[in-house]
Amino acid sequence: MRFPDGTILGQGGPLIEVRDPDAFHARIGTTGLIGFGESYMAGEWDAPDLVGALTVLASHAAELVPAPLQRLRRLWALRQPAAQRNTATGARDNISRHYDLSNDLFALFLDDTLTYSSAVFRGFPAEHALLPAAQHRKIDRLLDLAEVGEGTRLLEIGTGWGELALRAAARGAHVTSLTLSREQRDLARRRVAEAGLADRVAIELCDYREAEGTYDAIVSVEMIEAVGAEFWPVYFRTLDERLAPGGRVALQAITMPHDRMLASRDTHTWIQKYIFPGGLLPSVEAVDETVREHTQLAVTRRDTFGAHYAETLRLWREQFTERAEEVDDLGFDHVFRRLWTFYLAYSEAGFRSGYLDVQQYLLTKEPTR
Repeated sequence: MRFPDGTILGQGGPLIEVRDPDAFHARIGTTGLIGFGESYMAGEWDAPDLVGALTVLASHAAELVPAPLQRLRRLWALRQPAAQRNTATGARDNISRHYDLSNDLFALFLDDTLTYSSAVFRGFPAEHALLPAAQHRKIDRLLDLAEVGEGTRLLEIGTGWGELALRAAARGAHVTSLTLSREQRDLARRRVAEAGLADRVAIELCDYREAEGTYDAIVSVEMIEAVGAEFWPVYFRTLDERLAPGGRVALQAITMPHDRMLASRDTHTWIQKYIFPGGLLPSVEAVDETVREHTQLAVTRRDTFGAHYAETLRLWREQFTERAEEVDDLGFDHVFRRLWTFYLAYSEAGFRSGYLDVQQYLLTKEPTR
């Protein structure tokens, strides 16, 4: 860490350059890691290798707060706002704050499939030109896990911009896809109509708790992160209730270490304040426990591929940086660009450090006898 007077603290490695020490320390002293992110947004510090610097911090996340203070976390840590609880109404507001920003914004850094979740690459380093194929590889793995094919009644929880629904319908499935984002719904519907698949795909503005019907398969990609720990049992019970006996659920989920999840589950974080209000990453243990205690489903398979998410995020971040002028043209200011640069780098660092991971689950339900 280098300060304006030339003082350097630390033991080497990626450099953080503090431009305004008083403001930097005041923010961290007042709001901790939220202040650290806000200080970056304000330009009070920077890093020649932002991902590298954040990767070091993520690698030592459990040690950043001394053990005695960890035990007093409830006294000093900011609590999640009650308004961000993922009730049916709160979830709509939380989702809208992120996914309804602008379809054009997401199109600037995603590939042509408009897929906003981890891809699966054949090898590293990944190239942006290969991202569409890598996203299709991820989608196909999920559809294969769920055994989606001709005539399958498929429920998708979390539409995105429709690529999975399109790919499932092309296999002959009949898809009902749920989203809480009006922007996503409208664009996904246009894409379905343009593909000539409107007779096979229905995209509904609907909370997962309001889903009806019975399905042969359910797919949900990186949606559980927006559910909130309070509602994980409801989410998994919904999967159970909507799935026909003998059916299969393919679930893709970002996970964090169980001890860190327990320590931070009630804490208000920078990512919740600015990117995903009301969100919380589950742990593998939390998923297993919730499925076991609240459903008749069984976790049959789990595949992990965190390194692929790090590469996916790198490609998104590079595109976002390269197209900064176009972000400006959409009406987003300099502070927003620093906010999103920090978000993408912060997320990439989580996967590069191993603090975060991503899983593909297969959940099964015994057939009726």
